[in-house]
Amino acid sequence: MSRVALGKVVDGRVVVEGEPLPEGARVTVVMGDEVAWEIDEASVQELLEAAAEADREEGISAEQLFAELRATR
Repeated sequence: MSRVALGKVVDGRVVVEGEPLPEGARVTVVMGDEVAWEIDEASVQELLEAAAEADREEGISAEQLFAELRATR
């Protein structure tokens, strides 16, 4: 299961808001420039659904995506 968690850096470490992450969890950290950003609940749900679709291998292949992008030029 995927989830989105927000946090901030305190003394050089990322401190996540809300429930603690499970021990050994793999995470991806995306840093903005100097501007903090917020994400609304609807966007969080959209991201989680997109991750679930990817986990289920739904959607289109990378090759199909690139073909569609080339066609729109």
